[in-house]
Amino acid sequence: MKIVKILFCFFVIIFTAAYGQNQSVSLVDFVNPLVGSDSAFELSNGNTYPAIATPWGMNFWTPQTGEMGNGWGYTYDSNKIRGFKQTHQPSPWINDYAAFSLFPETGNLQINEDERASWFSHKAEISKPHYYKVYLADYDVTAEIVPTERGAQFQFTFPKTDSAHVLVDGFFKGSMVKVFPKERKVVGYCRNNSGGVPENFHNYFVIYFDKDFEASQTWKTNKKSKADNSRLSKALSAEGFHVGAALSFKTENNEKITAKVASSFISLEQAELNLKREIGSDTFDQTKTKAAALWNTELGRIEIEGGTVEQYRTFYTALYRVLLFPRKFYELNAANEIIHYSPYNGEVLPGYMFTDNGFWDTFRAVFPFFTIMYPEHTSQVMQGLVNTYKESGWLPEWASPGHRDCMVGSNSAINIADAYLRGIRGYDIETLYEAIIKNSNSVGPVNSVGRYGAEYYNNLGYIPYDVGVNENAARTLEYAFADWSIAELGVALDKPQKEIDLFRDRSLNYKQLFDPEIGFMRGKNKDGSWAKTFTPDKWGDAFTEGSSWHWTWCVFHDPIGLADSFGGIEKMRNRLDAVFTAPPTFNDSYYGQQIHEITEMLVGDMGQYAHGNQPIQHAIYLYNWLEQPWKTQMRAREIMDKLYSSAPDGLCGDEDNGQTSAWYVFSAIGFYPVTPGTGQYAIGSPLFKNVKLHLQNGNTFEIKAPNNSKENIYINAIHKNKLPYTKNYITYKDIMKGSVFSTEMSSEPNMNLRTEQSSKPYSMSQD
Repeated sequence: MKIVKILFCFFVIIFTAAYGQNQSVSLVDFVNPLVGSDSAFELSNGNTYPAIATPWGMNFWTPQTGEMGNGWGYTYDSNKIRGFKQTHQPSPWINDYAAFSLFPETGNLQINEDERASWFSHKAEISKPHYYKVYLADYDVTAEIVPTERGAQFQFTFPKTDSAHVLVDGFFKGSMVKVFPKERKVVGYCRNNSGGVPENFHNYFVIYFDKDFEASQTWKTNKKSKADNSRLSKALSAEGFHVGAALSFKTENNEKITAKVASSFISLEQAELNLKREIGSDTFDQTKTKAAALWNTELGRIEIEGGTVEQYRTFYTALYRVLLFPRKFYELNAANEIIHYSPYNGEVLPGYMFTDNGFWDTFRAVFPFFTIMYPEHTSQVMQGLVNTYKESGWLPEWASPGHRDCMVGSNSAINIADAYLRGIRGYDIETLYEAIIKNSNSVGPVNSVGRYGAEYYNNLGYIPYDVGVNENAARTLEYAFADWSIAELGVALDKPQKEIDLFRDRSLNYKQLFDPEIGFMRGKNKDGSWAKTFTPDKWGDAFTEGSSWHWTWCVFHDPIGLADSFGGIEKMRNRLDAVFTAPPTFNDSYYGQQIHEITEMLVGDMGQYAHGNQPIQHAIYLYNWLEQPWKTQMRAREIMDKLYSSAPDGLCGDEDNGQTSAWYVFSAIGFYPVTPGTGQYAIGSPLFKNVKLHLQNGNTFEIKAPNNSKENIYINAIHKNKLPYTKNYITYKDIMKGSVFSTEMSSEPNMNLRTEQSSKPYSMSQD
């Protein structure tokens, strides 16, 4: 055993040295796209699927173990694969749209998805961001996939047989296929969706094979009939509720058949153009190499040294997850002009469009990460928001691909303000400001767009518990932070002082719902009395997917003001300490069942702390305001070590568009954006001995922690560019300038370090 440990340590040393010197290691090989796939409706370890894709790709691909239309499209404990589908799903709760699949078979042709499904094993499965491979045991076929932004190449390795087949399944809710045998081509469209699309919504696809068809058939079903072989026809085309095509071949032993695939939301002609531009005459291996290079470039923007192999895997797997959403929903026409099909009005229009994102999740860490590492991408996303407003009359809050009724808040304002305040330009900020103001005064086409309950919030200073607006306290708290963001943006845009003051005053509305007698946020009735149904551990009701234990901390812009409401820093700190020591009780009467978020809190064995959901993820960093930053350092390491890994169960709740992974990426680097909009990042405990951020402006920001270790988790001293540093935060300006921060780590906390008022990050009440 000692020899094994010595060899392992030797490998880590050699790896670290090689990576640190020349980055010869392929970072994509550290990524495990299967992370989070060991999930179910009852318990989420991520609720993800292996996305075979390029960063922010318009289309992803994934093996399909679940039945058509099931939000849990791939689950790690499944035994059979029934297809390899193009997917756009951001979350199982939102579900998929524009999905179709390919699937190889041998022997008797079988089109029914249950009956065609093949046994597979993870022992014969390779999953990487740029490459997927699996052996289908029932057919003695190996299937491989490599992606481009809007397409993919498939490679199927068949045994010697006169009955090899590839199915093209257009899925239900409206599809079409047409076979062109002489061109070895199949074209079609699919219209399946889960909402948020115009009437003319289509996903057009084109597929070219590199081998002649021996035969081809199509099938068609209606809503009441089931896809089975009785539906097969020799017709070269089919259109209806659920259609598909079956292409048959004769193959030699180990013969490879390649299919080049691309799609478009605009037209079949555009799909052909996307295929020609992104794949063209490239071989399967060339596409694989290009996809790997794309990922290695983006992953390599963050260079880490001095961790374990598993920490490398966990970090780069998390970074991969951060770089998937929001997806590109635009294409390039024949003149290389950026155009998009609008999921809001159904027209084809110029400019950028992005989708599949819930800002309730991603305003917290994903978008702050983009402002640091990807300002150019952030500018494009902002341009997309301008287009969304022009095409729908509203800013998106949860888009997939159009407006969806999901979650609370008006968090688009937070992302816009942070981008502009960080100096990111190249978009029409005045139009976005107009949209923000409109959002603040009314509700949009669905309750998650605009502000549901705005008339109460704007007049009373809170949304009452007893007026029929669900999750009212959560909405109030999130609107208050958005109002702070609007005020800050208004200052930068030189808006009238009266307007700035209005939103600044509204940002204090959080005080309306804090009950100082019990030290918790709670729902309040219209007449000013407290709601009678309150218990601190009651999930939902006045709150969203959490209880007051989790939402009391959602005063991102004014932690010191919140402490004043508690009656002082010590009282707030004691309550925050209690989050981790209180029994994990819960009241699920609002839901009528124990929802999976509750279960994830229970199994985490951290008291009332529920890291698997977003509202409380920032809370441990509040100790930087509460004069005990060492507790932030302790808890950050504990959570990283306990709740994250690169394994299929390596997440502790819903991944939610990269937010849960973004928490890890920031925390492993050593800081976290508690208050987007300030340009300040609360310091935690860096996980590695050295981290370098290679920025788009050409500078490199670095955090050094040479004596870092599993035991040395506390910061004893900090230097910035070799000079003593006494703040509990790092600034955006210091990052962009390429500063070097050096930390001296210790196994014991320095309880007197950086506890002064001058060390604390921004808080509205003190700044």
